[in-house]
Amino acid sequence: MRWAIVSDIHSNLEALEAVLADLERERPEAIVCLGDFVGYGASPNECVARLRPLIAAAVAGNHDWAACGRVSVNGFSRDAAQAARWTGSQLTPEHRDYLLGLPLTARWQGALLVHASAASPERWPYVLSPADAADEMRAFEERLGFIGHSHYPGGFDRDGAGRIQYTREAEIRLEPGHRYLVNVPSVGQPRDGDPRAGYCLVDEEAGMLRQVRIGYDVGGAMRRIHDAGLPRFLSERLLAGE
Repeated sequence: MRWAIVSDIHSNLEALEAVLADLERERPEAIVCLGDFVGYGASPNECVARLRPLIAAAVAGNHDWAACGRVSVNGFSRDAAQAARWTGSQLTPEHRDYLLGLPLTARWQGALLVHASAASPERWPYVLSPADAADEMRAFEERLGFIGHSHYPGGFDRDGAGRIQYTREAEIRLEPGHRYLVNVPSVGQPRDGDPRAGYCLVDEEAGMLRQVRIGYDVGGAMRRIHDAGLPRFLSERLLAGE
């Protein structure tokens, strides 16, 4: 089975449309989402409406629940908190209910889906090092785990002896006896210095994962943020992918 994983759309409709156009060419059998449909960007309702009918499974992100008032914005940056409050004022009742109804974790096709952390999904920590990954991989039994949240794509490969290696390679071969924790690219707000939108493609038959990056209309997304009166930094960071 070939299936795709999207994450951290962050109300960026231009980026989402570019990813969906690429997925139309790739034709995976299913699409799942690791949360943060909203936050930061200026198209929250459009992104939820566009993606919701296309996905087979989804989990909640901290920005989804922050916009709905379930997660406090006290730990957010000033710009992120302002965007969360604005998003909350824009969401339709239907989309608010949908985001509030998302679980923190899901099991799908024998893989774990979670926005930030299998070990502490409700605390939203970042998983950035092999030591972080070791703690996470003790918290789930599946061979494959997928996370977003950091907007920094990469993969942790744990061999049969418990050794963990980290890679930023675009393709990861799934070796027998190994387990993997994969941080998928952000659709709508990359932070790895590459401004292109991204997603992860899983090919179980070939035993491969591929981190896909796609160019999109960054200027259009920036204009939407500006026109909505959201903080300038939220648009400018899209240019640099940071």
